[in-house]
Amino acid sequence: MAGKKYDREKANAVAEGNWVPSPEAKSKSLWFRIGAIVLWAVAIGLEIFVIVKYLLPSKPVNTWLIIGLIVAIGVAALAGSFLWKKANHISPASEKNKVAFWVQNQLGVIITVIAFLPLIVLIFLDKDMDGKQKGILGGVAIAVAVAVGLLSADYHPVSQEQITRERNVVQELTGQNEVWWSKSGEKFHVCKNVGALRNTKPENLRSGTVEKAHEDGINELTKQWVSEARSPKQCNIPNADAKIEAILNGAVPGLSADEAKKTVDEGEAAEVTQAPASVPATNAPATSPAKKAPTHTRTPVPVG
Repeated sequence: MAGKKYDREKANAVAEGNWVPSPEAKSKSLWFRIGAIVLWAVAIGLEIFVIVKYLLPSKPVNTWLIIGLIVAIGVAALAGSFLWKKANHISPASEKNKVAFWVQNQLGVIITVIAFLPLIVLIFLDKDMDGKQKGILGGVAIAVAVAVGLLSADYHPVSQEQITRERNVVQELTGQNEVWWSKSGEKFHVCKNVGALRNTKPENLRSGTVEKAHEDGINELTKQWVSEARSPKQCNIPNADAKIEAILNGAVPGLSADEAKKTVDEGEAAEVTQAPASVPATNAPATSPAKKAPTHTRTPVPVG
């Protein structure tokens, strides 16, 4: 039943030019999410353990033990966030619900706040610790929380709509869903001969689908794809100008002009859409300016 439901969803999506994650991608992302939830549960469980075992009872606190537990909470929370971000890049959310999209992509930051804020508050309110001990433990907890929160944030969240428009651009240009990127890069490209990849070592050069590029942590399609497609020294795509105009004018199924322009630099888009229409050639020979007939001055004959 699940397979038939996916087939129907995929058929409808393809007909509309939209992308949906495959069952394999959904299954893979599900395991990453389960791993993330388990690690986050460990982090919050350790927080509760520290609070109940060491902070609430009225007894002396072992500074080094608490520091070790704070670091363990941070490691578990951060590892969970990395798995969650990996899952989001394999099977991303839709941008249609802005709040849900933000929560899904920044859930690691939210969990970090939950795992540290109560702990930090109780450290500073603890009556059995002196000011120096509170300062050390509170400072360590704040530093770890900030570091984990910053590393847990997804600064380049991927959406279903982004993958849809990037796939449509690439397939319209090249006829297939294949892109190229560097292992250490941040953007992928429509062919491997682009300048940005020219000095990439063979072992660091990658190729695959748009979805695979995002799964590998590559943020987006380069916004210079217009220049890459046109350049004879780079991709040199046949009929590149016509394909680019079709993309940017919204003539590709499932890709409106507004969506297409999100994938390209404004300058390159303007250069294409505002270019003057070419003047059609004619077979009539060029007419040279009429030559002025020479004038002859008659010399008067003397009478005499």
